[in-house]
Formats: sequence, C-alpha cells, structure tokens
Amino acid sequence: MSALVVPAPALKPVLSRPLTLLLSIACGVAVANIYFPQAISPLIASGLKTSKSSAALVTTCAQFGYAAGIFLLVPLGDRLRHRRLVTTLLVLTTVGLVLAGTADTLPMLAVASTLIGATTVVPQILIPMAAGLAEPERRGEVTGTLLSGLIGGILLARTFSGTLGQWLGWRAPYLVAAVAVVLLSVAMAAFLPSTTPSTGERYPALLAASVRLLRTEPLLRRSCQYQVLVFAAFSAAWTALALHVTGPKYHLGTPAVGVLALVGAGSMFATPRAGRATDRLGPDAVNLRCLIGVVAAAAVLVTGSVGGVFGLVGLAVGMLALDVAMQSGQVANQARIFALRPSERARLNTAYMTCAFLGGSAGSWLGVRAYSAFGWNGVCGAVAILGTVALLRCLLIPRQSKA
Repeated sequence: MSALVVPAPALKPVLSRPLTLLLSIACGVAVANIYFPQAISPLIASGLKTSKSSAALVTTCAQFGYAAGIFLLVPLGDRLRHRRLVTTLLVLTTVGLVLAGTADTLPMLAVASTLIGATTVVPQILIPMAAGLAEPERRGEVTGTLLSGLIGGILLARTFSGTLGQWLGWRAPYLVAAVAVVLLSVAMAAFLPSTTPSTGERYPALLAASVRLLRTEPLLRRSCQYQVLVFAAFSAAWTALALHVTGPKYHLGTPAVGVLALVGAGSMFATPRAGRATDRLGPDAVNLRCLIGVVAAAAVLVTGSVGGVFGLVGLAVGMLALDVAMQSGQVANQARIFALRPSERARLNTAYMTCAFLGGSAGSWLGVRAYSAFGWNGVCGAVAILGTVALLRCLLIPRQSKA
C-alpha cells in the first residue's frame, strides 16, 4: 500500500532580504568543503608521500560523496523540517572535516572526503526551500543570490586553502573549516525559519520519486543534460589547474591556485543578473549564451600552455569565463525545474544535482587523465568537446519536441 501523501501547504512568502543574505552565506560556507581540496592536492601529495595524481583523487571522492548525498539526503528536504535536517547535516560534516584533518593515510583521507561530500549537501536543501518561500516573480533572483554565495564559497575556498595550506600545512584548512561549520550550524539553528514538510511519503518513495521525475519530466532531463556536460568541463579544468600551475611550466605554489580562483569572483556578480535575465527572457535564452561561453572559455584557456605572464592572464580570463558560464547556466536550469512541481522541489533538485555532480566527479577524473596524457592542451580539448556537445543539444531543441 502506498504511503499517504500530505498535500503541500501554500507557503507564505517570508523570505526577507537579510535572511536571503544569511542563506547565501550558508551556501558558501557549506559548499566550500568539497572545493578547497582542489588547491591543496599537491600539498596532500607531499604530506602523505604519494603522487600528485593520486592526491587529486581526494577531490573526486568528495564530489562523488556529494552526488551520493544529494540522492540519498536532499529528498528529505520535502519530508523533514528544514531547521533540524540542516543542523544535523552540518554537525556530521564537522565530524568528517576533523577526521580528514587528522588522517595519516590517503585511503583514510579519501573515506573522510567522501563523508564530507555526502553530508555537506546543505546548499541543495536551502536553495529549493528559498525558492518556495520567495514570491514567484522573485524566484530567479533569489536562486541567483543564493548561488552567488555558493560561488563565493567555491572561489574563496581555493584561496583560503591554498594560502593557509602553504603556511600551516594541508591539515589546517580542514580543521579551520570544521570550526566554521560549527558556527554555521549554530546560526542555522537560531535563524532558519520554521517550515512545514510538503509530503508525508516514506523514505523509499522519496528516493524513487527522483528517478520517476527524470523519466516523466523532459524539462528536468534537459536541464540535467546541460549541467552534466558543463559541470564535467568545469571540474576537469579546475582539478587539472592545480597540477598545471604547480608543475614545470610555471613552478608556482598552491597560493597561486587560490589567486586564480579569486579572479573568478566576478561570477558572484553574474548570477543575480542571470537570475533576473531568466525571469525576464526565460531559461532557454540564458542557457544558449552560457553554452557559447563554455566553448569560448576553452579557446581562451589554451593560452595557458604558453607559460609566463601571458599564460597566467589567459588562465585567469578563461577560468573566469568558465565559472560565469557554468554558474549562470545553473541559475537558468534550476529556475526551469523549480517551476515544474512546487510540492516536489527538493526531489527535483535531487535528480538535477545528483546528475550534475556525477558529471562533476567524472570531470575531475577526466581532467587528471587528460593532463597526465596530453598536458594542459588535452584538458582544454576536453572542455571544448563537452561544451560543444551541450551547445549542440541546445541548438537542436527547436527541431525537436522540446524533450
């Protein structure tokens, strides 16, 4: 017998601008935990006496754990009260960070990274919640604002870990992040609004719903296809970047990775604009521009193989363009899927983000392999191919049945 489904209550728009800002900061602090290892993988390799390519797999484990956490935990955002769910996950993330910061072998660090990734899915719970609390005409803007905080966390995480790791060793970023997450859990317990679950379905039914939605919602499938390809390109470039700038072409330290990431802070300002453009023009128009941007970014990134100041400028400009294109495209994708079924936003986001981070973990693996086999030009080629496939998918939509 199927579980009784509780009809979704009408959510009163109570999302004030200060609360939106707090949620944006929370997204940034939480998501940083799966990105800061990208900048310190050379330090991890040195500290644990392993190869750089092996140490880079720590990032892949974190992203794989994130994909698993999205599939297994984010659907609970429709079933449980957000305040309790979010604070519990943050406490578990703190445990994972402490384990990682005290790990003495690479396998132990990989397991801790998977745990961190699985439990630090808080942004993917907060974003659908915020979309439900926002007025419909502000949904794209609110989504863009939270994503700008998420981007800030991604970018500052690399700067933070690269610099702190160079000064105090690779363990320090994990332990400092643990303190930050504890403080965030206290803030969420104090200020997160009380919400009512939108469904009474049992947990197995929640998991099955994400697969069902992928099967029955063509617009969800399209958004997933875009993000799988683009996020794979994004992850391939960022994972290989640390290997490239610390390698024989540039001979730079890990803080250089953080500086390059900081240049990408411009994407924080792009996502609110992408949200407003999505509200005004629709998601398809924004996706098209973003996918063109991914292909253009790949062309600019090729200059990074030259070396010297010119090469560094090319890397900075290319990574900024790639960041802006990926994150702005995500605003459009999430605005599209959140409009489909208001009572199932967490499950829609589960399907979407699970696919996205499976693409991201595959991209991290691809970036390391492409760099090992063909150097930086091989990574740029992989980014170009992935972006072109997504662009062709977008351009073929008018000739198809919008599937």
